[in-house]
Amino acid sequence: MANKLTRRTFLKRTFGSFLTVLGLGSGGYLYANRIEPTLLDIKQQQINHPLIPKSFDGMKIVQFSDTHLGFQYNLTQFKKLINKINKLQPDVILFTGDLMDEPNKYREMNQLVPLLEQLHAPLGKFCIFGNHDHGGYGSEIYRNIMETTNFTVLLNESTAIKRKDGGSIYLLGIDDAMLGKPDLPLALKNVPDNRFTILLSHAPDLADDAANYPIHWQISGHSHGGQVKIPFIGALVKPPFARNYPEGLYTIGVDNPLNLYVNRGIGTTRLPFRFMAVPELTIFTLNSD
Repeated sequence: MANKLTRRTFLKRTFGSFLTVLGLGSGGYLYANRIEPTLLDIKQQQINHPLIPKSFDGMKIVQFSDTHLGFQYNLTQFKKLINKINKLQPDVILFTGDLMDEPNKYREMNQLVPLLEQLHAPLGKFCIFGNHDHGGYGSEIYRNIMETTNFTVLLNESTAIKRKDGGSIYLLGIDDAMLGKPDLPLALKNVPDNRFTILLSHAPDLADDAANYPIHWQISGHSHGGQVKIPFIGALVKPPFARNYPEGLYTIGVDNPLNLYVNRGIGTTRLPFRFMAVPELTIFTLNSD
């Protein structure tokens, strides 16, 4: 614990020093601690591919990630997020990990469950494990919460999303890279050839491995977009497996490229700050090419 406190104190002091150098001082500290973490950037992203059946044209997927409830983010804020997601009328909802900052210490489960139940998507709600979902003996706590609230937990497995005309795409989910055991071949085991595939991986950097498989898109979180970014310096918070691809859209490979999208997440961890890394909700719209 002493090491954690020392590291946190060091990062706070480092952040404060940079703000002072930039001439922002206490105003910048207040903005990064109280204002930016409460903002929300809603991003629109098209997913185009010839393997997407025409019956999926216009299908809307909403991704949220890394809420880290119990650290700086609370249920009042989470309820507002739930309402915003439902107003977007998604066909599919994806959660890409780290629901609670410390699952075994979280004391508001009874209020959290009804909120997650309120999320509505006619084609399904799906989720994967993040490192904080496993941490603190939280694996079963997280799984129970998500399954109770009608989320399908994808743990090195796949599921088909189908339309009435028989068209389908496949959603894959792998375990967390830090505290779990991700297994891409196992996740792909029941996926037929020539189907459009979307991989959910909490850790974005696993895209370098995913690019070697018949996977067309990967959707990730974990990075928080760097969480605290200093001009000319870069991100202060770079978690393992989120150092190569910190935020936004990437194309990996040439012959059969994998598209990777990294969401900046909602909450904070380790430090109660966001600076130049506004929380994000992502809307993906599918189109056949």
